[in-house]
Amino acid sequence: MRIAIDIDSTLHHYWDRLSDAALRRFGIDLPYEEQLDWGITRLRPDQLRICIEETHCSQAILAGEPYPDAAAIVSRWRDEGHFIHITSHRGGEALEATAAWLAQIGVPYDDLHCSEDKVARCVELGIDLLIDDSPLNLARAIENGILVATISHPWNRDLCEEEDVICARDWRGLAEQLDPLLARRARVRP
Repeated sequence: MRIAIDIDSTLHHYWDRLSDAALRRFGIDLPYEEQLDWGITRLRPDQLRICIEETHCSQAILAGEPYPDAAAIVSRWRDEGHFIHITSHRGGEALEATAAWLAQIGVPYDDLHCSEDKVARCVELGIDLLIDDSPLNLARAIENGILVATISHPWNRDLCEEEDVICARDWRGLAEQLDPLLARRARVRP
C-alpha cells in the first residue's frame, strides 16, 4: 500500500509549540482543547505566519518529540513493504531539517515532500492512504478516492464522527485499526 503521512500534529504534537510561540510573541493563548475548527482566529494571518515560521525553523524541527510508537509503527510498515510518503505544509526551506529529524527519530521513507497542496502530491504518487490531522486535507483526499486516517484532535473530531475516517487517540490505536487493512493490501515498494 502507498501511505502518505503528515508531520505536524500527526507524527508529533505540534499544537503546544504553536501555542507557546503565540503566547511568547503576541501574548495570545491558544488552548488546545478550545481549537474546535481548522481556522486559528485568535491570531491575525501575519501573526500566525510568524508563529509558523518560528516553529518550522531548523532548531525547532530538530527538537521535535515524536508521538509514542509513531516511529516504530511507520518503520514496521515500511519493513512490511509499504511505500511511505512523508508530507508537510512546511516550506521548502524546512526540507533539509525535516529529513534530518526523520532520520534522527528513525522514520524511514520513500518520498519526502513539503508543499501547500498535499493532496495533489498524493494523487500524483498514487497514494492509497493519507494519515493527516487537517479536516480539509482529509475531506479532499476522500473526494479523490484516497482512504484517510487521523490522530483525533479537537479540530478534526467532527469529521471523524461524520465521515469515513479512521480515527484513533494515538498511534497504537491507529495501527490496531490500520494493520488488518494494510495486511490485505500490502505491495512491494517500487
